[in-house]
Amino acid sequence: MDILREYQNIDASHRGASVAIGNFDGVHLGHQKVLDLARQGPGPLGVLTFEPHPREVFFPEAPPFRLMSATARANRLAKLGVETLFELSFNTDLSGLTAREFAQSVLADGLGLSRVVVGADFCFGKGRAGDVATLKDFGAEFGFEVVVADILQGDTGAAVSSTNIRKALSDGNPRAAAAMLGHWHRVDGPVVHGEKRGRELGFPTANMNLDGLHLPKLGTYAVLVDVLEGPHAGSYHGAASLGVRPMFNGSVPNLETFLFDFKGDLYGTPLSVGLVDFLRPEQSFNGIDALIAQMDADCQQARAILRDL
Repeated sequence: MDILREYQNIDASHRGASVAIGNFDGVHLGHQKVLDLARQGPGPLGVLTFEPHPREVFFPEAPPFRLMSATARANRLAKLGVETLFELSFNTDLSGLTAREFAQSVLADGLGLSRVVVGADFCFGKGRAGDVATLKDFGAEFGFEVVVADILQGDTGAAVSSTNIRKALSDGNPRAAAAMLGHWHRVDGPVVHGEKRGRELGFPTANMNLDGLHLPKLGTYAVLVDVLEGPHAGSYHGAASLGVRPMFNGSVPNLETFLFDFKGDLYGTPLSVGLVDFLRPEQSFNGIDALIAQMDADCQQARAILRDL
């Protein structure tokens, strides 16, 4: 998959694409529906998105909200067959374009798109002044087809959306999130050095940063782990602690994953950890022995859950 970060002076081979537009945070089932409609158009399949996420630009002091990093999003889109990712740099110039300027300068003249697919709630241009009706008018004027995808409803009747996925994760319900995502919610990234306390307790863990990501409910989870590279590449079952380690006066949340029946060094290795079930909230214990006993019980519970998948 090719990744382009500017819309000016692109190569002719990237023009004429059929493109789905959106933030694609999570690449959930609603996003995939938009992608499928774009797939039916002429030209190569593309996605038009923005980096950084516009919400990070307009509300820089807001708590982290992203379901996935830009790298994880690109990897997921590539697996779904996207040929070109137009990951445009969201800056002052781009955010200042009116709806008409965006349609003409970016979509038509810049990228030369043949088909544009958006969700029914799509807004664009300075002040979010443009909507799907406006976009259809501009498409007719500037020569690109516009297709509008209805909002996908989940099994419960609620819309499949990044907002509702975040809520499910905050509630400690990763299976509800997975039902909207179409896959387990995953934390992707390299293994970093921690305090190595898990090793001292008999549960060596692979530690991962959660910088910039929405925090699911803090606690212990049954997880599926993919080691993506290196001599230990493969899939494993495990239990993970997501939190600040209150017994040890921690303050920065991270993800510590214990891989069952695994021996080896994973420092620097990229992992993908899928949250399957929430086991218990984060808590303090009356001493190390009580903590170890609970960790052993967590692992037994996680093994039983994952065995049935």
